[in-house]
Amino acid sequence: MSEQVSYQDGALHVERVPFARIAEEVGTPVYVYSASGMTARYRALEAALEGLPVSIYYAIKANSNLAVIKLFAGLGAGMDVVSGGELARSLRAGVPGSKVVFAGVGKTAEEMAFAIDSGIHQFNVESEPELRLLNEVAASKGVVAPAAIRVNPDVDAKTHAKITTGRKENKFGIDIARATEMFELAATLKNVSLRSMSVHIGSQLMDVAPYRAAYERLRGATLSLRQAGHVVDHLDLGGGIGVSYDGSTPPDIADYAEIVKDTVADLDCRLSIEPGRYLVGNEGYFLTRVLFVKHGAERRFVIVDGAMNDLIRPTLYEAHHEIVTVEESPAGEEAGLVDIVGPICESGDYLARGRKFGAVAEGSLVVLKSAGAYGAVMSSNYNSRPLCPEVLVEGDSFRVVRRRQSFDEMLALEEGLS
Repeated sequence: MSEQVSYQDGALHVERVPFARIAEEVGTPVYVYSASGMTARYRALEAALEGLPVSIYYAIKANSNLAVIKLFAGLGAGMDVVSGGELARSLRAGVPGSKVVFAGVGKTAEEMAFAIDSGIHQFNVESEPELRLLNEVAASKGVVAPAAIRVNPDVDAKTHAKITTGRKENKFGIDIARATEMFELAATLKNVSLRSMSVHIGSQLMDVAPYRAAYERLRGATLSLRQAGHVVDHLDLGGGIGVSYDGSTPPDIADYAEIVKDTVADLDCRLSIEPGRYLVGNEGYFLTRVLFVKHGAERRFVIVDGAMNDLIRPTLYEAHHEIVTVEESPAGEEAGLVDIVGPICESGDYLARGRKFGAVAEGSLVVLKSAGAYGAVMSSNYNSRPLCPEVLVEGDSFRVVRRRQSFDEMLALEEGLS
C-alpha cells in the first residue's frame, strides 16, 4: 500500500495536504493522486530493472489524465496506448510519437493512419487481418510501418476472469504456434516491417510465476523464428504487475526482474514492459462525503455522494478498496457491518458491502484507497451525473488536473437536436 497517506493530528493527509482541505476547496466526490507516490513507484521499477536492456512504457489506460502522462514522460517513460484517443492524449501531453506503442485488438484504418502520421514507435498487431490492413494503410501513406505481433502463449495469469488476456479462449493476440506463419506473411507485405513480438497475459498479477512460463514460450518462439531466417530484435513483455488492495503481500518486482533476466535478457533484443496499475493504482484515492446514514431492517447503509458511475470497480470486478474516515477514529471504537452505497438507482451501486466500519455522521468524509488505476478512466455520466474532478498533490500543495464537469458541458453534445 502507498506510504503517502497518514493521519497527522487526527486528520488524514495525502503527502502533506489534508483531505478535508481538498474537499473544502474542490468539493466531493473527487479523485486525488500523489505525485511523490507515482514517482517512487517508477523509480523502484527502474531500479529493479537496472542493467537489463528494458524500456518502460506507461500503459495509460490505467489512468490517462494529462498530468499523470506528463509526470511519467518527465521520468523517461514512453507510452502504451490502445486507441486513437489515448494517442491524442499522449501527443497533447508532449510525448513524441516515437515513444508510443499502439496496442489493442481492434484498431481502425483511421487510427492506423493517425498513428503513422504521428511517427509512432510500433504497432502491436493482434491478427492476420489487422496486419494486412496496416500494410494497406501504410502503402497509402508511402511508408513502412514498424510492427510486432502480439502472441498468445496460452498461459493462465491466475487473475480475475475479466482481466486475463493470455489464454487461448481470450480475444487477444495470435496463437504463438502461428508466429512463423505471421512472419512469413509479413515478408510478402511491402509496407510493414515485422521484427518484434509482444505478449501480455493479463492484469493484476499477484504471482509472478506465470510471467516465467510466458517469457519462456516467447524465448522459444524467438529462437525458432531466427532459425527460420527471420530477424527478431525487440520483445515487448507486456505489463500486468499487480498491487495490493487489501493489505496482502504485493508481487516482488525484484523477482519479476529476475524472471526477465533468466528468460530473455540474453537474446540480444531490445526489451520493453508496459506497467500501468503498478505505477498508479496505490497512489490514487477516491474522496467522498456521507449524505445519510440509513438503518434498514437488516443492515446499516452509509449513503455517500460518490457512486458506481465514478468508481465502477466494486460493481464490475467485485473489487475491494480499503475505506477509511478522514477524521481518525477513536481507539477501541466498535465497528459494525455496513454497506457503503451511492445515490444511483441500481442495487449494484455500491462501494463496499458487508464491511466493518465505525460510526460516521452525515457530512463525514471517507476515502477509498488504491483508486488510482481504472477509476476515473472508467467513469461515466450514468444517471446524468457530471464527471468528478481529479487533483494532483505535490508535497504541501495540490492542483486540479481535471475540473468538475458542469451540467452544460455534459449536455453540450446533445444541444440543438430537433
